[in-house]
Amino acid sequence: MIYRQIIVLDNYSIIKKNSPIALVVNGRLTFFFGIFFFTNVLIPFAAWAQKDTLKKISTIDINSVYKPVLRNSVKINFSATHLNADTTLPTLTYKIPAQNLFYSYQPFPLKPLALKQDTNLYFGLRNYVKVGYGNFSSPYIDAAFSFGDGKNYLVNLYANYISAKGKLLNQDYLNMHIKLTGSYFIKNNELYTTVDANKMHVFLYGYDTSMYHYSKKDVRQQVKDFQIKFGVRNTYTGSYGIKYNPSIMVSSFTNLNKLSETTFILNAPLQKNFGKVFTFKLEAKLDITSYTTKNLLLNNIKISNNFFQLLPSLIFSTPRFKIHGGIEPTWDNGKFVMMPNVFAEAFIKEHVFAFEAGWVGRYTKNTYSNLFKINPYLKAINAQLNTKELEYYWGIKATMTKHFNFNAKAGYVTYQNLPFFINDTAADNKSFVISNEVKVKSFKIHGDISYINKEKFTATGSLTLNGYTGMNSNAKAWHTIPMEFTSSLRWWAFKQLLLKVDFYVFGTGHYLTKGNISKTYNSGSDLSAGIEFKINKTFSAWMDINNILNNKYERWHNYQVYGFNLMGGVRAVF
Repeated sequence: MIYRQIIVLDNYSIIKKNSPIALVVNGRLTFFFGIFFFTNVLIPFAAWAQKDTLKKISTIDINSVYKPVLRNSVKINFSATHLNADTTLPTLTYKIPAQNLFYSYQPFPLKPLALKQDTNLYFGLRNYVKVGYGNFSSPYIDAAFSFGDGKNYLVNLYANYISAKGKLLNQDYLNMHIKLTGSYFIKNNELYTTVDANKMHVFLYGYDTSMYHYSKKDVRQQVKDFQIKFGVRNTYTGSYGIKYNPSIMVSSFTNLNKLSETTFILNAPLQKNFGKVFTFKLEAKLDITSYTTKNLLLNNIKISNNFFQLLPSLIFSTPRFKIHGGIEPTWDNGKFVMMPNVFAEAFIKEHVFAFEAGWVGRYTKNTYSNLFKINPYLKAINAQLNTKELEYYWGIKATMTKHFNFNAKAGYVTYQNLPFFINDTAADNKSFVISNEVKVKSFKIHGDISYINKEKFTATGSLTLNGYTGMNSNAKAWHTIPMEFTSSLRWWAFKQLLLKVDFYVFGTGHYLTKGNISKTYNSGSDLSAGIEFKINKTFSAWMDINNILNNKYERWHNYQVYGFNLMGGVRAVF
């Protein structure tokens, strides 16, 4: 960089840069001559020459080849960055309820099916009356009524009645059933109650009418069963996440002029979830029964049958695997027994194919009311021994295509105090007594398959095989069923027409006659069909045909069924 600078001071000029003059002359004289010439000639001349000029110049000029430049400011540019794609597949668990809208029942001639309470609130066409009549002088009434909005309270009333008169002497039957259920909803809880009353007349007609002559009063079993139940369950788990459902039930069962039985049951289940995979359950059950006989020829009997059980368990559940681990400490009339309650399921393919296995124990309380529901021709009992059951089982479950479901299970079961029903050979064979077996072994196989096409078509079938061995107190497993097959079909042929078919088969079994002679009763089959046609939105016409093959089999020895019977009527829905 080269520049020139001039400074004005007191009208004199001083050149600060580029002012020295170097004269290089060989010799000392030349040097002194140069100094003299500079100081006496050039300096005064230069001062005079610039004097006039400086008088006219009053500014300072600065000349420079450098030119300052203001640089452009740098802008901050924001450029968006693409988000990385999430390649993780979400785990979605779908639990689709079974689409069975029709249920298969085991057909039993002229014996009405118990109307079970639906745990889901059902609205819409909740009131109906169904009436009919059959060829065995059989009036039939079935009705249901519902009240309430389902938000504050709900009351359901069920009632049914049926009676029949068979061709054999005293082959009569009557059953009247009334059931009332109610729920009252408060904040976070539901208070519920059930009142169940059942009256049944069963006649002991299984005797030799040529040898014995009885009036209807002598062979009639007039049974009354009354139950009332109270409970409370939470509809909201709250901050602790605990579900509870304690309940109390009191029942009274009487066989007129023969016996009475009172039962008190307290049940208190709790459930707590820990995260999404662990669940803890605890249930306490107290079951107290008092049984008293009346008008026996010998001394009357009074029995107390008390039962207490705790059921703690821990459940680990994932979409592909589930294991239930628990124990069952039980006090059976003061005797302590520890039983396992362990089972697991492994899904090879979710909701398609699964293996299951378990080691479980159960107790069945053999009260008179429970045994009477199995065999209504039972005589008054003189003891109550509860059945202990221990089972090892394994099986598979599969869903084939969208409509087929398959289940197969095999198990090895040991029983203690298993009740067998034998004819009262000491008297007239018209009633049954209990023979308890100390220990029984059984190999059980069960399989079922179903085809479900929404609500239009449903077909089910099941097969159960039982093999009882190792008895000590009894030669045979009296009146047990070694083979049992059930199937059903429900088909809405079109919108207004419903067709239904049921088929039931059981294998041969053993019974005991006088003289302790073992005999085999024949197998039996029962084919039933029905039709229902909707006339309009309110009325329908229906008809049921039972035991189409007119197979007069004997499920219980000496008690022949009615055979072919037909019943029809109308149904009104409102």
